[in-house]
Amino acid sequence: MGKTGVTGLRRVWNALFFSLAGLRAAWRHEAAFRQETTLCILLIPVAFWLGSNAIEYSLLVGTLLLVLLTELLNSAVEAVVDRIGDAPHTLSGQAKDMGSAAVLISLLLVVFVWGSIAWQKFYS
Repeated sequence: MGKTGVTGLRRVWNALFFSLAGLRAAWRHEAAFRQETTLCILLIPVAFWLGSNAIEYSLLVGTLLLVLLTELLNSAVEAVVDRIGDAPHTLSGQAKDMGSAAVLISLLLVVFVWGSIAWQKFYS
């Protein structure tokens, strides 16, 4: 039996506001999210200078947005773990470490994609 409640366009409208609330919370409470957002704002115009076609633009911008997405998920995991309690627990530490590792991998992807496209532009 499924959930009952708001459906249709009203559900989509509500979801938009919940998503915006999540972005506001991340901006307000997560320094890493603010730093990565600032980096995106600075680098997105550079992506259109560095890239030479739609695929490259998509890769350059997409990897930046992937960092933000990963940071949001990492922050959500951390919030849930912190909500459960302050007592140290092996699984809590693992969950936070895995979220952090996901952010690291997304940042390494940015370095790889941006580096590859820059190498092609300047050294090929």
